[in-house]
Amino acid sequence: MGTELDVEQRRNKILELLSTQGKVKVSFLSKTFGVSEVSIRSDLAALEEMGLLSRVHGGAIGASNSYYGMSFSQRKKTNRQEKQAIANKACEYVEENETVMINSGTTSLLFYRALTSKFKNLTFVTNSIAIALESRGNVILLGGKINGEYQFTYGADTRSQIENYHADKVFLSVDGITASDGFSSYYEEDVDILRVMIENSAQTYVLADYTKIGRNAFVKVDGANRIDCLVTNEKPDPELEKLKKLGVRIEFA
Repeated sequence: MGTELDVEQRRNKILELLSTQGKVKVSFLSKTFGVSEVSIRSDLAALEEMGLLSRVHGGAIGASNSYYGMSFSQRKKTNRQEKQAIANKACEYVEENETVMINSGTTSLLFYRALTSKFKNLTFVTNSIAIALESRGNVILLGGKINGEYQFTYGADTRSQIENYHADKVFLSVDGITASDGFSSYYEEDVDILRVMIENSAQTYVLADYTKIGRNAFVKVDGANRIDCLVTNEKPDPELEKLKKLGVRIEFA
């Protein structure tokens, strides 16, 4: 009975951590509670079965982050109007003949479509397979391993290829952004790609609808101070004021 109580307490503590942090890692939980990673994975599996969290590679996110579990097609329908407005607004910060890096994501895809309807001589560097499939001959698709479900490339080959290019601007669709923890992604395998894109671009723009503001996704990409401009929806949020104090320029769609 005592053992069962210990397990119950541990699982409740995991849920408490999720409510404050939005994400937890197996390795961290194992060290925190002094139990094996196998036990932690068992805890996460049980909590997921109860609908209290969603497991991701290396850990878990809160059940409120249901967006993570959607297919790429489902995501394209979620907050479509807000994402389109952000994509249209972001076009204002691009000039003809520039080289633009874009990562994968549904907002990124809308942004690419908006740009190609306005400009004729842009060059794109991307790891988005969805964007490459709509290419009009102006897209360089980075090779590497493939995430077929969410349509992006990643891995060492992808990173090394990015280093061959320099972009005027990089536009990143992210899953979360806070002043304290910066911007983040649900996909651990994608984070290194975003970091190298930033290093090889003169300016960094982040595209994030209001549902991403004040949230932490699973893996941190970089600090908020690395963002030159955040393009988002005009919704009252104290997190935006904190970002402004860090020097982040904020533009509303």
